[in-house]
Order: sequence, then C-alpha cells, then structure tokens
Amino acid sequence: ITPELKAFEDKALSARDRALALEKSLYDELLALLAAHLPALQRIARALAQLDVLACFAAVSSKRNYCRPEFVEDILIEIDAGRHPVVEAQVEPFIANGARLAPARQLLLITGPNMGGKSTYMRQVALIVLMAHAGSFVPAKSARLGPIDQIFTRVGAADDLAGGRSTFKVEMTESANILHNATERSLVLMDEVGRGTSTFDGLALAWAIARQLLERNKSLTLFATHYFEMTRLALEHKEAANIHLDAVEHKDTIVFLHAVEEGPASQSYGLQVAQLAGVPKAVVRNARRYLQILEEASLTRGGQSDLFAAGKSEPDPPAESDALRDALAAANPDELSPREALELLYRLKRL
Repeated sequence: ITPELKAFEDKALSARDRALALEKSLYDELLALLAAHLPALQRIARALAQLDVLACFAAVSSKRNYCRPEFVEDILIEIDAGRHPVVEAQVEPFIANGARLAPARQLLLITGPNMGGKSTYMRQVALIVLMAHAGSFVPAKSARLGPIDQIFTRVGAADDLAGGRSTFKVEMTESANILHNATERSLVLMDEVGRGTSTFDGLALAWAIARQLLERNKSLTLFATHYFEMTRLALEHKEAANIHLDAVEHKDTIVFLHAVEEGPASQSYGLQVAQLAGVPKAVVRNARRYLQILEEASLTRGGQSDLFAAGKSEPDPPAESDALRDALAAANPDELSPREALELLYRLKRL
C-alpha cells in the first residue's frame, strides 16, 4: 500500500465522524443564535397551535351547522336539539335530543332498551359541554351552560387482568372516585352501575350511589339503568326525573326511535333486542317462557322460582325437507316457461 492510498483510506474512514462532528457544531451554533429569541419563538408556536385549533373549530362548525353556546353563572346545562358530533357524521339522519340539568332537575334517570341510544345520549351531552368549555361552537340548535369544573364518567365494561381487578372491581373503583371528588358543579355520567354483580346487590348499589349523588355531591348527573325499580327514585326526590329513549314494538320486532321522552320506559325489550342480534329462535322462545314464570312468581311473591323445573326446552323447528330444498336449488326461474313454472309448483307442493 502506497502512502497516498493509506492517507486516502484514513480520510474515507474518518469522513462519517467528521461529518457528525460538523453537524453537531452547526446545530450548537444554531441553538446559540436562537437562544436569544426563544421567548418570542415559544409565543409564536403557542399562537400557531391555538390558531390551528380555532381554524379547525371554525371549519367544522360551519360545515355541520354548530351553534354558539351561551355561558351563564348559574349551575345549568340546557341543550336544545343536541347532536353527537361523531355519530351524526356517520349516521343520517341523526335524531337530535335536548337536555336540561339544574339544581331543581339534578339527576336524570335514563331507561330504555339496549341499542336504544342511552349511552350515545349521555356521551352527546358530555361532549357538548366539553366542546363549549374548549372554546368551540357545539352541535345543537342552542345551548346555555354554567361553568362545569369536572366531567366524571363510569361507562363501558372493562377489566384489569394485569392488575388483578375484575370488571365489577373496576366499576366500583371508578364509582368511588366519583363519589369522593364530584362537586355540585361537576357533570357525572353513570352507565349501568351495578350490572357486574347479582341483581339485588347491583340494584342496592345503584340506588345508594344515585342517592349519594343527589343528597351529598349534588352533581348534575345522567344515570342510565336497566333497573326499573330505580325509577321510583324520582318519586322520593323532587330533584330527580325520569326520561327514556323511545321505541315501538311491532309483533315480535322492535323499532328504535332514538327520541328522548319524559317518564320511565314501559319495558326493556331485552328479548326483542336478542332476536335482532341473531340469538336462535328456540332460545328466544324459551326465554319468553322463563320470563313469564319469573313475572308470575314476582306477582304472587311466592319465593324464587325454579327455572329448571319449568319443563323441557322447546325443540328447534324442523329443518326443511332435503328434497324440497334440492328441488328449489335445481330450479332456474329465468329458464322456466309459464307452464313449466306451474308444473314445478305442483311438484313442490307434493313434496
């Protein structure tokens, strides 16, 4: 190796290190130059971030016909024709619903069928309050709001396997946090509290938690429940009111209207929702029989009914005749003449 090649090799191998050193030197020099202007640059960055958010607020508000909320000093949430900002972008038409919470109407007990829109309605109110306090227009016809210090939520069902906490333990932990920290200026969302344990334990806990929120925390509360016994709370506390998500039953099916109405729901429509979800018909029929047994036992107060003594389950409906199914599968309606179609009909009738 000649001295020239050796020198070239050393230069090539050290090029990366020298490039990194030069880059760091230039970067340090740039930081030194900018250090004197750092406060101004930070103000510019904050202003640009704020401008970006406000521009997004303005664009969405104009596109989706949001309204300017009005703030008052009183403890109040008054929303006319409110909409969920996310769901309305995916579902058309979206059914708008209002909400009114105040010290004289402090807790709303929300009943209605699953899939009826209870959780959507609760989240809708919370999002409108949050958006208004963030400085945005809100998805509603009008909105009057008092200052809300915190928004608490106990919604959904999730466990913490790594932490060794069951779904019910998570639910109670979140409920405890709300009861210890919510104030009269807080908005509280409680969705199906007590569903993770037995019926009587769950009902007792839900009732006690609702009373605590009414009597001690005095928070503005949306309380969704399937315990119809909870609707009696409005009879004992004038600050509580019942509302429900409307639905119409037609024969064995149910149509969700997603409209909020005053008063408690008439029934939960659980079996109809199960049928819509694809539960086998035999299971739904057996559930109806067991429901009747439970209702009769409740009316007679004769103690707990034994479901397993109710008789055998109804069998599944007989399957279609294989011959009939094969004949239908082999027929091509587009190739049949009127006479051939009539002959096929008579042949199928004889099967």
